[in-house]
Amino acid sequence: MLTDYIEAALRQAKYELMENGKFFARVPSCRGVWAEGDSLEECREELQSTLEDWLLLGLQLGHKLPVINGINLNRKASTREPAYAKAH
Repeated sequence: MLTDYIEAALRQAKYELMENGKFFARVPSCRGVWAEGDSLEECREELQSTLEDWLLLGLQLGHKLPVINGINLNRKASTREPAYAKAH
């Protein structure tokens, strides 16, 4: 599921050649995910690495992640009490 999410997000990536000759890329639906590189391939590899780090951190911190291509990695709200709650 994570691989599918990453692949779907990367398919949404927008690339551009900057005036300095470097490539810049971003994933519009993933706020703050961007990269640059000397070649298109280097830029894409850096973008994937940045996306993976962003995704893992977001999951760890419980951030609301965008649903991409129908893939929802957000936790479902639990109606059960936490295991550490005391019984009354």
